[in-house]
Amino acid sequence: MALSLTLIIIIITCIVSFTAFSNSKITEDLIFYPPAISKQNQWYRFITCGLIHADLGHLAFNMFSLYLFGDLVEKYFHQIFGERAKLLYLAMYVIALVVCMIPTYAKNKDNYYYRSLGASGAVSAVVFAGIFLVPLAKIGLFIIPPVIPGFVFGPLYLGLTAYMSKRGGDNINHSAHFWGAVFGIAFVIVMSYFLSDYRPVENFIFQVQSYFN
Repeated sequence: MALSLTLIIIIITCIVSFTAFSNSKITEDLIFYPPAISKQNQWYRFITCGLIHADLGHLAFNMFSLYLFGDLVEKYFHQIFGERAKLLYLAMYVIALVVCMIPTYAKNKDNYYYRSLGASGAVSAVVFAGIFLVPLAKIGLFIIPPVIPGFVFGPLYLGLTAYMSKRGGDNINHSAHFWGAVFGIAFVIVMSYFLSDYRPVENFIFQVQSYFN
């Protein structure tokens, strides 16, 4: 039985992250460090920072979230895009790693004290692609059981993330979460309109309307 792309991404990320936990040089070589990009052209850091995590809890939360939504998104991508599904899913994940960090880079490109790591931005892209495709899916968070419809959870999460990003001070890159989520939705919309007959916006509205009928 072939592994899904989601599981392959999880396995690779876990291997690199666990290796980096015991080898600080790997972390330093892969972490998102804006001056290394702006001064030394190490652009690969936009992507490699998504392969390492701060600790086991950080890794577990990201990979569990990816596991919960990844297979769902892969399934719908297959229905919408057919043979292009796997390539588009992988493209969404990798491009999200880059896109979600662009605002962070613009703000900190000369900040020698700034570092960021983790796959949160790309995971947010997958999660929100899933919410956009299946807005009635029930979602929970931490101690909250999965009872909140995705179309309710999504705006609440984005609003809170935008607020936390503006407030700052907690050493979490909320900006990456926000822009990763927005990118996931935008990717589904653009690719669907150009590469399929599926109309994601109309489908989203129809599903939400059916919830109140």
